[in-house]
Amino acid sequence: MASTIIPAGRRVDGPGPSDSANGAVNPDLSPISLDELNEWQESLDDLISRYGVDAVTKMLCELASRASAQGGQLAIPPTTPYVNTIPVEHQAKFPGDRHLERKIRSIVRWNAMAMVVQANRSGSGVGGHISTYASSATLVETGFNHFFHGRTADHTGDMVYFQGHASPGVYSRAYIEGRLDENNLVKFRRELPRGTGLSSYPHPWLMPDFWQFPTVSMGLGPIGSIYHARFLRYLEHRGIIDTSKSRVWCFIGDGEIDEPESLGQITLGAREHLDNLTWVVNCNLQRLDGPVRGNGKIIQELEGVFRGAGWNVIKVVWGSDWDDLLAADIDGHLQKRMLEVVDGQYQKYVVEGGDFIRKDFFNTPELQKLVEHLSDDQLKSLRRGGHDILKVYAAYKAAVEFKGAPTVVLAHTIKGYGLGESAEGKNTTHQQKKLDDESLIQFRNRFELPLNDEEAKAARFYRPDSDSAEFKYMMARRSELGGSVPRREPTTERFTIPKVAEFVDATSEAGKDRSTTMVLGQIMRYLMKDKSFGKRIVPIIPDEAQTFGLQTLFSAFGIYSSKGQLYTPVDAGELVSYKESRTGQVLMEGINEAGSMASFVAAATAYANVGVNMVPFYVYYSMFGFQRVGDQIWLAGDSRCKGFLCGGTSGRTTLNGEGLQHQDGHSQLIASGVPNLIAYDPCFGYELAAIVQDGMRRMYQEGEEVFYYLSVYNESYDMPAMPAGVAEGIVKGLYPLDPSIPNKKRANRPQLIGSGPILRESIRAQKILAEKFGIEADVWSATSFNELKRDAQSTTRWNNLHPDKAPRKSYLETALAGLTGPFIAASENVQLVAEQIRQYLPGPYTVLGTDGFGRSEARATLRRHFEIDAECIAYATLVTLSKAGGYDPKKLPAALKDLGIDPEKVDPLYA
Repeated sequence: MASTIIPAGRRVDGPGPSDSANGAVNPDLSPISLDELNEWQESLDDLISRYGVDAVTKMLCELASRASAQGGQLAIPPTTPYVNTIPVEHQAKFPGDRHLERKIRSIVRWNAMAMVVQANRSGSGVGGHISTYASSATLVETGFNHFFHGRTADHTGDMVYFQGHASPGVYSRAYIEGRLDENNLVKFRRELPRGTGLSSYPHPWLMPDFWQFPTVSMGLGPIGSIYHARFLRYLEHRGIIDTSKSRVWCFIGDGEIDEPESLGQITLGAREHLDNLTWVVNCNLQRLDGPVRGNGKIIQELEGVFRGAGWNVIKVVWGSDWDDLLAADIDGHLQKRMLEVVDGQYQKYVVEGGDFIRKDFFNTPELQKLVEHLSDDQLKSLRRGGHDILKVYAAYKAAVEFKGAPTVVLAHTIKGYGLGESAEGKNTTHQQKKLDDESLIQFRNRFELPLNDEEAKAARFYRPDSDSAEFKYMMARRSELGGSVPRREPTTERFTIPKVAEFVDATSEAGKDRSTTMVLGQIMRYLMKDKSFGKRIVPIIPDEAQTFGLQTLFSAFGIYSSKGQLYTPVDAGELVSYKESRTGQVLMEGINEAGSMASFVAAATAYANVGVNMVPFYVYYSMFGFQRVGDQIWLAGDSRCKGFLCGGTSGRTTLNGEGLQHQDGHSQLIASGVPNLIAYDPCFGYELAAIVQDGMRRMYQEGEEVFYYLSVYNESYDMPAMPAGVAEGIVKGLYPLDPSIPNKKRANRPQLIGSGPILRESIRAQKILAEKFGIEADVWSATSFNELKRDAQSTTRWNNLHPDKAPRKSYLETALAGLTGPFIAASENVQLVAEQIRQYLPGPYTVLGTDGFGRSEARATLRRHFEIDAECIAYATLVTLSKAGGYDPKKLPAALKDLGIDPEKVDPLYA
């Protein structure tokens, strides 16, 4: 229940509007008189004084329930007055040295600004942003000095998601601490050669010892922080590691809230009682081009949203300068005015003088009398809450002490705070990258920095001496809080991974048709039973376990639930039942790919963030992977994730009944754009087993910071035994089904390359060519066109750059040595996937694929539609041969008829 309690001693007199949550003080309660209302308020004040606000709030909830039971329709306001949530009399005492912290904050502000100004004076055109950190300096520095805990032997550390555009401030502090030097700051946004400069935003890929969380793709930080907080609980409840001391902090801009990922999963925080999660929304009221809610109030809007979602909300609207004014506001006129002014007008006050504020904001006789003792300059300098360390500290302390739900701190700030008239509060401030000499001098003077005029005009960096009071204070605070933040520290823990043969043996079932999705489930169960690392496997499923044949994991390993299982499932007592447990291993995320991907990232980065290897297998409908959460997959690459993304029910023809929206033929193509993502498209179970084994070895035994994408399918067929000597070719991306192929070198001998289930169509095409046309052909399994292309591209590059050295050979060149083709590739993917290797092949090359929209039909019909079935592969082979003189082109019309191919059929690309 949201309740608004009028401070003790304040009476309600006279008629007026009725919306007390909007700041009105004269509600119309007819036929109840105002005298009766005041009597109730006095009684309420007495109860609060005797029992406290919490007890009285519970009583009010009971009264509300009673009124509802008697037919009352209570319209409980979702918001409170536009003042600080924490009254000054309940404000926690600030434990630090305010004077020293202001000096430290001023130095950090200066260097953050100076690195952007210097970068843009260099003529490099690299850009940069000053205004975001200018508005959030107090918010961030209060965390650094009093709350953000580093990782230590007995503390897994706090996870701080910094606002991406505020990165200069974090670099500035690291410089003052001695973690970075001036050469680093000079090269802000100058990232080449690697390791010498500073990345534009938080990027672990570029600064692997520093940043932990990429946040500048707005919206991804917020959703990631929620699932990270939940994953910390998962680790704790399952007994993997004690994360009970860790807190997740997420700093967000109010404009970022409009990204759907920002608010889309906030109910999870309340549902899971994630009181280890604190969001700080920097409400500077301004996005990139103008006001966030010019005609409204973003703080009030967000308060209603978060309160409705079950979060604890703490508003930090006004600085200490306003305390006396609010105390003197006995009749509530100031509170009323505070609420009725919209955000666009508050921005106007930033760029106007005190005389304008007096006339426009304090616009009634009562309000003007309230501030008659203040000069115009004093009115201008009245601070907003997010710039007041006393208010911010009190809010943070209340947040970390609150139990039972996450907390959001809504802090009122000014964008570009302190940057002077040219930038502060202006619509253009986000793009502000340069300050003129006068602005730099004003900045120096305002924040009392020990720089002469020439040093200020040069935007010279400033670091206090190591024996200065500021430096000693700063370092003492960080020492007490466990060291510097952010700090990325990958574990040295290594697993011993079973050999390939053991993986293959664990998944072999003679005489039983299976799909590669089913084989994946067998591999996961095999790994989860491993005595040394089985508990570290994290299956993540977005409510499609039965589709993927993974439902047996429920009863065998349990579904994680922080509440256990408070009900009897409908399938209780059955062999496979829906079993929830506080120690469950499976993360069942519901119909929620973005949340599932956020869980994947939390698990896949645990090795660097909390120091334990976790092995996530995120299994999902492949179409709803890259196409839906591609930005998060890119973030996973930047985060140096480890784990397996598994596109279940892949294929534009293999997933035959679902139709256009579900049939995926392009995930392998999109995967090729993520540099540290290794993508495979296997056909047989032993191929999948070999790939997963190699991935486990590379990531968790050798420590490589890569992750995997696996296309797995739902078509069941016979899974042959693994031939000898093919393991290397499987992980390299290509191997011959007949090991004697290299001995069959002759011109115009077709080489059929198949990928995924379409490999079986290539095998059938081989038979058709032999039986109908007397043409012998060879068949190759291409498990990864992406890996073949990357290896060949890197080899070619090296050879081009080292003309005086003996040339290297790519794997593709070695595997196809002596063969001249033609080469005919076919797969479930769009043609561009296989096209990647064209320039590296030693002969003519034809590619067949599934370009075009999918549709629901029988598999055989779909494969004919997309022209990737055996008959179409055979015909493509004949056409390619005819161009090379290996087949009479005059026979092609008859071949079409013999193969049953309609030359007038619709083009699948446009069908």
